[in-house]
Amino acid sequence: MFPQKVQRGKITFTGTREVMLNDRPERLAPGVVVRNERNTVALTGSLRGNSFTVNYLRDPMGLVREVWILTPTEIERPLRGQAAAPSGQRAAALYTT
Repeated sequence: MFPQKVQRGKITFTGTREVMLNDRPERLAPGVVVRNERNTVALTGSLRGNSFTVNYLRDPMGLVREVWILTPTEIERPLRGQAAAPSGQRAAALYTT
């Protein structure tokens, strides 16, 4: 289960604290926690150059403070209050490394 206010997007790790989130440059909050597909903590430096479909939360200043890299199965599940992905859309197409 993800927190209630989680948002979904596509993230590309461009630096240790810089990312592209939904095609916009963003900064990661100090102490950001990124969890990989196995729900273990991933270091942002090891993710540089890779893109993922994620769920994320922002801190009160608007910086990205928590990130969950989603599995293909999680991508197919809609967030609470959002419609499901159109039928026939493959999760693998949204999930890149």
